[in-house]
Amino acid sequence: MTHADFLALIRQNPINAAILDRMPSLDLTDAWLVSGSLFQAAWNSLTGRPLSHGVKDYDIFYFDPNTSWEAEDAQIKRVGKVFADLGADIELRNQARVHLWYKHHFGDIDYPPLMTSCEGIDRFLAIACKVGVSLDGRERIYAPDGLEDIYNLHLRPNPCANFSAEHYATKTARWLENWPELTVEPADLPSGLSG
Repeated sequence: MTHADFLALIRQNPINAAILDRMPSLDLTDAWLVSGSLFQAAWNSLTGRPLSHGVKDYDIFYFDPNTSWEAEDAQIKRVGKVFADLGADIELRNQARVHLWYKHHFGDIDYPPLMTSCEGIDRFLAIACKVGVSLDGRERIYAPDGLEDIYNLHLRPNPCANFSAEHYATKTARWLENWPELTVEPADLPSGLSG
């Protein structure tokens, strides 16, 4: 499947389509719709399920050097108003400040500072999760390891700096409940492995 096919497929989920259509007007820097709502739309298409099946939330990354909670909270509230009619859980996160809260939120796992939103995508726990669609008016895909794992319904650990075998096991178990067709490679990597 080509990138154009993937973009057409993810837009069949009306929440994805609405986000992609509205986000350019928000003028967020380095903004991307990422991960679950994208690869799960593909899994749903491949397995004959409704395209919103199993989608827990819709994650949007952006990058603002202002790392104050107040600045991010103002953006979260602004974006919340724009998408309020969708009835979906939309999570907006400034990737410039993830390192400030990640260790506290996820336990004893270091998270080095990021320089771009795509670096945040690079740190997702599974290779298939490493996908984003830009929201700057020019839809383009960021998938540094390609889309093959998504189309093959294959999950394998991503040896990133913040990898946690425990978090990987929790996420893959939830995904298997919704998509039992998935093949999941075990997490043989120790927690905190730097890749």
